[in-house]
Amino acid sequence: MKRFISILMVLCLCSAAVFAYEDDEEYDDGYVYEQNGAGDQFLKIDLMANFPLNFGEQLYVGAGIGLGYYKFISSNIAVGGSAVIAYNLTIGNKPLISIPVTFGVLYQPYFGKFEFPMSLEMGFYSTTCQGLTYFPGFTTKVTANAFYRITEAWSAGVISSAYWFPQWTKDPKKNVQGLFATAGLGARYHF
Repeated sequence: MKRFISILMVLCLCSAAVFAYEDDEEYDDGYVYEQNGAGDQFLKIDLMANFPLNFGEQLYVGAGIGLGYYKFISSNIAVGGSAVIAYNLTIGNKPLISIPVTFGVLYQPYFGKFEFPMSLEMGFYSTTCQGLTYFPGFTTKVTANAFYRITEAWSAGVISSAYWFPQWTKDPKKNVQGLFATAGLGARYHF
């Protein structure tokens, strides 16, 4: 009797393999993968050339470094800000140092692994030249960039931006409308 029960159990286990369901198709739950979603964040660092646009020959081309943080509120829209330290020399070899800090909205369409972030930001800045400091000043910044997502966590690309640095005084004849453009390379860490 023990032998019969043992053989019956082995037959039952073997027969289950005959009726096992095999499906060669992959499971599709309908989820569409997006590179960015609400809550995703990134830190960025930029190295750039700084071009004075409306100073004639009074300023030479300079350089700058920028840091930023953004958080996505949807798959294409993020909010955040950045800070830049820019350096130019005057014709008298005096340093002009500008430090804009801006906050704004970023719109980022993407095609495959290529991302094209564009932003509009506003904030304040400080400018120092020849021992004189202008602070606080109002500034606006417009950017258009192109990045390639190397891995899920890293992207690199080219950056460009335009800044407006107005300096208003009591005498309207002494007002200055500083315009600068930047171009360079950037890297972003996504988390």
